[in-house]
Amino acid sequence: MHAYRTHTCADLRADNVGDTIRLAGWVHRVRDHGGVLFIDLRDHYGMTQVLADGDSPVFSELEKVRSEWVIRIDGSVKARDPELVNPNIPTGEVEVYIRDMEVLGKADELPLPVFGDQDYPEETRLKYRFLDLRRESLHDNIILRSNVVKSIRKRMWDADFNEFQTPIITASSPEGARDFLVPSRLHPGKFYALPQAPQQFKQLIMVGGFDKYFQIAPCFRDEDPRADRSPTDFYQLDLEMSFVEQEDVFATIQPVIQGLFEEFGKGRKVDTDWPRIPYAEALKKYGSDKPDLRNPIEMQDVSEHFRGSGFAIFAKLLEQDGNEVRAIPAPTGGSRKFCDRMNKFAQEQGLPGMGYIFWRDQGDGMEAAGPLAKNIGPERTEAIRQQLGLDVGDAAFFLGGKPEAFEGVAGRARNVIGDELNLSETDTFRFAWIVDFPMYEKDDEGKLDFSHNPFSMPQGGMDALNGDPLDVLGYQYDLACNGYELISGAIRNHKPEIMYKAFEIAGYPASEVDKRFGGMVNAFKYGAPPHGGCAAGIDRIVMLLADEANIREVIMFPMNQRAEDLLLGGPSEPTNEQLRELHLRVVQPD
Repeated sequence: MHAYRTHTCADLRADNVGDTIRLAGWVHRVRDHGGVLFIDLRDHYGMTQVLADGDSPVFSELEKVRSEWVIRIDGSVKARDPELVNPNIPTGEVEVYIRDMEVLGKADELPLPVFGDQDYPEETRLKYRFLDLRRESLHDNIILRSNVVKSIRKRMWDADFNEFQTPIITASSPEGARDFLVPSRLHPGKFYALPQAPQQFKQLIMVGGFDKYFQIAPCFRDEDPRADRSPTDFYQLDLEMSFVEQEDVFATIQPVIQGLFEEFGKGRKVDTDWPRIPYAEALKKYGSDKPDLRNPIEMQDVSEHFRGSGFAIFAKLLEQDGNEVRAIPAPTGGSRKFCDRMNKFAQEQGLPGMGYIFWRDQGDGMEAAGPLAKNIGPERTEAIRQQLGLDVGDAAFFLGGKPEAFEGVAGRARNVIGDELNLSETDTFRFAWIVDFPMYEKDDEGKLDFSHNPFSMPQGGMDALNGDPLDVLGYQYDLACNGYELISGAIRNHKPEIMYKAFEIAGYPASEVDKRFGGMVNAFKYGAPPHGGCAAGIDRIVMLLADEANIREVIMFPMNQRAEDLLLGGPSEPTNEQLRELHLRVVQPD
């Protein structure tokens, strides 16, 4: 017999009755039923009920066993009485009478329980992550993640992609976030960087003549944490293809992502019609470049109804170029209580508030109510209602000013309205490609810089770069799903002359481009194919599939909100010997 087990804790069935077996696992629960001890024994695979009475030669030893001890038991399989069958577990028809037992690992008193989903502080859960991982829900999430990665690999190989690994220690590259720097011992004063993404390498793979590349790539970014983003590292499905246009990339990746959600979505509806929404339209209609399309609400520009109106705040705003007024329709939201609640929401988001109009039945007709309705009059109010397609019992909320100042709040308000009024779909995954991203943007000081990926091909090539930079669109695209960005990608700028020009517009002279990206630019001078690709965030995909709101619930060993590893104690202070070897000195902040 094997030293530890002949079966797992999920194996035994009715046809094993009478067998002598050996199991090993964790003591999940102990129940003392008046001289009969029942133990739920748990391992990675499942649960089996084992028991002993006073006739068992190890009964006195079993009385000492506590939760989360690791034990090995020998025993015989018995059928449960019909009324005691547990239909909730695969082994529910049987139990094992214990004839021998060995304690393989005792457990101290637990700092947090592993049974159930008690709400323990995250700091405690992360410090004792090895215990937290024993909880069924988190354990299932990690297994789901493993199966998703396995499925991704199979789907990519089936699509004729080859898997290649790119370097982890590399040179710094501007990807829109801070690098993690690694000091070089052999080259004092110089630093490597952990890759924010395999961006340059995967493009060089295409220049090297390989047609389709992918990898499950670790990426490292020194970012502030969010609920849907890890503050240090994450994994992505990274892919690149030669001789492709934007639609080729879409056609390649949709079956992979759609298939994943159909395979692991637990029966939830998976949208198969993925619309293309221009970036500017997404901001205008949804207030976000990752809109949740389960919510049917679309915002509209209603500036003309307020221009020269009796509502002085909006009328004066609209006298300045670049300002506009947008409406958020709220079907069924036509009560003063709800309108006041949404006005308070806007104030909590840092705005003065949101104007509103709601329509109610007056018996002999419809009446528009609210401060805005009184100020602009019935004719303008009726025109707004008709434009928005609203009726009795509905409402509309209004925000004005420069769109970039209020779009974010408007987008969040749209989501809150959709959720609170039960307008949004549930048990559905809705996808949309966000396309036509602007190549450039101005910062607060009016300086031009890249708005997204600097390696993207501008739409129109060199000709587009001779006009107003703020009008230049890139072949850049994101895939949004249920309010999250799942994929980001682009058709690449593979022509050195266009790349130099694109960087020159953003304030980077040719010498700086050669210094930062010399390897890639030099490679493009020796025959580069048109190419493009994308990257899909695996952590975020699993988070959606697992129906979790926090990405740390699908990562095996995540950092906390302050980018600290509470389990192993990172970041840690270096020793003086390490600093001397690296020719470094630590200067503490004031």
